[in-house]
Amino acid sequence: MANTKERTLVLLKPDAVQRNLAGEIISRFENAGLKIVAMKLVLPTKDQAYTHYKTNPNLPEKILQHLVAFLSASPVVAMVLEGNKAIPVVRKLVGSTEPLQSAPGTIRGDFTLDSYDLADKDGRAVRNLVHASSSIEDAEAETKIWFDKKELVDYKSVREQILYDVNLDSILE
Repeated sequence: MANTKERTLVLLKPDAVQRNLAGEIISRFENAGLKIVAMKLVLPTKDQAYTHYKTNPNLPEKILQHLVAFLSASPVVAMVLEGNKAIPVVRKLVGSTEPLQSAPGTIRGDFTLDSYDLADKDGRAVRNLVHASSSIEDAEAETKIWFDKKELVDYKSVREQILYDVNLDSILE
């Protein structure tokens, strides 16, 4: 089995932090086999939030303004997760960007019921708990916004030995 280990950026947004869901959400990522290689609580500046969302050049300006205001309104938990196909695994665990469309069992499906329609009516960003990078390129660019390279910790966990090491004989003896 080829090792396709990736790193991805995840932000637990203000609604996740304010609702005390950080531990529950982090547990879901760890239970799936992902490893935390960086994590911190940070109060984003408007400039940092703007830089983060400008990595998506297709966002309309009005939506960008709502996203920046929301992300910079309260602390967020920023983390980098690592594992086999980490980006699609995280996105599957998180669920659809619109919580109303998220399946039960996903983070958004289980913990929020906001919708694009309600957010539009209220003139705000959709409250969907988590940001998850959508590609390797996005993950690399976004990680640089939130972490210095020295904050990313390289280590090998016992779980990785079980999942990725070809020769398990030495571990299982």
